Amino acid sequence: MSLLFFINQNSMAFYWVKTNRFIKRLFSQFVWDIPNTDNIVYLTFDDGPTPEITEWTLSQLKNYNAKATFFCIGDNVVKHPEIFNKVIADGHAVGNHTFNHLNGWKTDSGLYIDNVKKCAESMKGLTAAESFLFRPPYGKIKRSQSKEMIKLGYRIVMWDILSADFDQHISREKCLENVLSNIKSGNIIIFHDSIKAFRNLEYVLPETLKFLREKGFKCEVIS
Repeated sequence: MSLLFFINQNSMAFYWVKTNRFIKRLFSQFVWDIPNTDNIVYLTFDDGPTPEITEWTLSQLKNYNAKATFFCIGDNVVKHPEIFNKVIADGHAVGNHTFNHLNGWKTDSGLYIDNVKKCAESMKGLTAAESFLFRPPYGKIKRSQSKEMIKLGYRIVMWDILSADFDQHISREKCLENVLSNIKSGNIIIFHDSIKAFRNLEYVLPETLKFLREKGFKCEVIS
């Protein structure tokens, strides 16, 4: 059994901006949110590190004293270790996003796990401690793959709010609405520090951070 929760009728892809309770119960072994009463939310960024874009993202987070979790592609870590190190130096958390941004549905499970391990090795050489946070690219992972990941000690972190910043068919205003109309304490919010997403991210991230500060939310890392 596999997992899918993308949907956008305009672009012929599909995604749920707000993950519903049924999906959370059905895949309860995954982390969808982190409930708390302290007004803490969890910003996450996928697909980096990316030159200029990840660095811009870090500067925005620093402006608002916000911490986040970056799910990194191993190949990008190898290509841009100085940016990866900057993420860690700034006090953010990092997670595994496979080495080659693999679609779990389309990948042999053995090859998929090997690719995850390759990503882990690329990060381990640059960090003091190994990260056991994992997010499957596209949110697509076979049950056999997820079982093996959990056996290896990984926490599979999904998301509760999808910004859809990667979707170039939606406006920046719609992207911001996707985030702000759903925020509550405990949410895991997904953005992408990638070239494809930057048109929306450049507008949405500062507005989101401003909103969170005004409403008394704190942004912390996932551990």
